[in-house]
Amino acid sequence: MSGPNGHAQKDHVPVSGPPPAMLAAGVIQVSAERVKELVAALEVPFDQSQIDWRVMNTTKGQQPARGQVVPYADQRAYTDRLNALFTPAGWTRKYTIHTSANFERSKDQKIAAKVLVTCELTIFGLGSHSATGEEWADDDNSCTAAEAQSFKRACSCFGLGRYLYYFSRTWVDLDDRKRPKSVPQLAGWATPAGWLEGLRPSCAGKQKPVERTDAGNGGNGHSARANRDVLREIERMERVVGKRMYRGLLKCVAKVWNPKDIQDPAVQERVLARMQAAERGLRRAEAARDKAGLAAFAAILGSLRLSSLDQVDSLKTLQEIVAGLETKDIDPR
Repeated sequence: MSGPNGHAQKDHVPVSGPPPAMLAAGVIQVSAERVKELVAALEVPFDQSQIDWRVMNTTKGQQPARGQVVPYADQRAYTDRLNALFTPAGWTRKYTIHTSANFERSKDQKIAAKVLVTCELTIFGLGSHSATGEEWADDDNSCTAAEAQSFKRACSCFGLGRYLYYFSRTWVDLDDRKRPKSVPQLAGWATPAGWLEGLRPSCAGKQKPVERTDAGNGGNGHSARANRDVLREIERMERVVGKRMYRGLLKCVAKVWNPKDIQDPAVQERVLARMQAAERGLRRAEAARDKAGLAAFAAILGSLRLSSLDQVDSLKTLQEIVAGLETKDIDPR
């Protein structure tokens, strides 16, 4: 079976798009039940054949070389899903491209600007969401990379590809070209079939068999299980809030670099609460950035000697950015 764009259709939830005449007129009436159905279809994981793995960190001076990998999908998988569910006439996207002022890059002290691309994604009947992607301007593919990042981030606001944020990084052996020799096996909840059967990641409230076993080992089973759940959720937050913020909060709140070193459950809860606050703050900063404009955003980051939100390592700095952006948004000048 082929989708409307000619590619093999891998989506497992058949949902037809609105009639072309309604699209042309710009009038789409969608019931609350229909919205729920469409969002549920967007949330279904991609087929395993559409998943690749990216190496994020590697060991130094160790043989065999090892690296941490996370799963991702090419932006074509996102467009295929949107086309299959809504038809190519049922959604649209608009890009805005800006460049920041030059900054000193922390990893190599080179002076470079950043390409900032904002994607506004509109799904007729569901609404619009926008998000921004960024890449260093001296990268030959900076615009393409920033564009793809902004589009996929906008899609995640509708639930499409959002499940990929539940993954934590996994160590694997690398070959001599820094490529994974093997990749992790996807859990059942990360496959279309498993998701449609009701499977969900543990951090979404679903119980794993190992947790049921521990619960029968005595009065401490529930407490131990709760502690593991909190630790897993903390580890997941590294990808949500970024490595700098993640490490900064671990060091500030718990005085550790690895959440597994936190023995006090109360401290674990405080760390998780701070990271959840950081997630909310980052979303607020992104929303304020879109309203205030990329020029104002770059100016505020420059005043803090930062080049992107990825470099923020404390809630205090994040609050300063949000306050500055929201002030710019209401400044009548």
